[in-house]
Amino acid sequence: MEECISIFDMLKIGVGPSSSHTLGPWRAAERFLIELKEINFLNTTIKIRVDLYGSLSLTGKGHATDYAVLLGLSGQDPEYIPVQNIESIISFINQSHKLSLANEFSIDFVPETDIVFHKNFLPFHANGLTFTANTSENKEYQATYYSIGGGFVVKEERPNAKKKSVLKCAFPYPIQNAAELLQYTQNTNLSISEIVSANEISMRPEAEVHHELMRIWHTMLECMYIGCHSEGILPGGLNVRRRAFDMHQGLIGLSNYSNPQEWLETIRKTEVKFRQILKWVSCFALATNEVNAALGRVVTAPTNGSAGVIPAVLMYYLVIENHQADENHIKQFLMVAGEIGSIFKKGSTISAAMGGCQAEIGVSSAMAAAALCEVMGGTPDQVLMAAEIAMEHHLGLTCDPIGGLVQIPCIERNTMGAIKAINAAELALETDAKNAKVPLDKVIDTMWQTAKDMNSKYKETSEGGLAVAVNMADC
Repeated sequence: MEECISIFDMLKIGVGPSSSHTLGPWRAAERFLIELKEINFLNTTIKIRVDLYGSLSLTGKGHATDYAVLLGLSGQDPEYIPVQNIESIISFINQSHKLSLANEFSIDFVPETDIVFHKNFLPFHANGLTFTANTSENKEYQATYYSIGGGFVVKEERPNAKKKSVLKCAFPYPIQNAAELLQYTQNTNLSISEIVSANEISMRPEAEVHHELMRIWHTMLECMYIGCHSEGILPGGLNVRRRAFDMHQGLIGLSNYSNPQEWLETIRKTEVKFRQILKWVSCFALATNEVNAALGRVVTAPTNGSAGVIPAVLMYYLVIENHQADENHIKQFLMVAGEIGSIFKKGSTISAAMGGCQAEIGVSSAMAAAALCEVMGGTPDQVLMAAEIAMEHHLGLTCDPIGGLVQIPCIERNTMGAIKAINAAELALETDAKNAKVPLDKVIDTMWQTAKDMNSKYKETSEGGLAVAVNMADC
């Protein structure tokens, strides 16, 4: 049966540093509060315990998983919380041992003992967490959730769950794989973005689709703007110095602007020398992921750890390739990117805990390559070819963050993913689709098989690769 995934499921606004380890647990905590309210437990709950398992435990501290569950239980929304308030909320809980449950009821909560990190993995997924609530009436409610990547949260299906009737995807063009998407474009003579647009406006008014896409873009733009104008050391103990600020200053020099949109227009008017193009792309990607590493607001694309690739490539198109590009080009780019990401999610995974970094940077690079290819005039065949080329050269990429932090090698990997995406789009545009040897669906299948074959040490556990080769204490 077709799985109905909106592009707004793939491109979500949230708080860094990780969609699977921060945003997902945050959303799980919110969901737990909803369930407590539904069973009339919320107003009598006096104690909550959180158990983190597998990858959430092994890299949870570095990914701020403990922060995420505290903020979620406190009734804060990752999409709208003023990020400058995060530290004060966490500090209050740590010092007072009090938590404002759902932002309504004060309960005792000691993070050191009420959040428990278990190294063992639950069988259903590598990112598992269990919430247990006890009430003043000696009742208990427990629920287990799984953060499966990109901020998606699920519960394990019960044995008889599949026997229940399920609704088919209501999209006019339900898409399960790349072959189906291509067939729709051939049958209708529509572009990929036009197919995606038709699906989205079947669910919500076209004006709402436009508004939400532009809100996503403005969040990306603001994130890059903040990253390019922020100095200092990133939190977490690795003492990683922000580099986007210096790189940006070297590229733009003395320029006058006061907000992200003016900044964008200033860059578009700047004469960019050939050798500076890669620096600009790298600067945009670095800026985004430095903001992400500092618990700033980013757009999962398709994850927080890979949030810099799509904004960087879209900025490349706006400031290098097409100075006349407008909101329609931006929407077209984001719709194609979101759809390609959804196909990867359906056919493989976007969770580094399941597939390594190929599932994050690899997928984001494929999304960006496809989107760039279409806005630069590529045919649907070439668009899918661009996505295939980008992923083909990320196959087997491991996830081995030093100290469990989304910093080394994660931030630089976004620059590499962006450059590869541009290269993949250019290659596809110069290739006759009839000569393509590897369909996108085949590379997605291969990615999933590679994920299953990959040793768990290289799946966001910080138990292999750079995470053990480099001593955090020496950084």
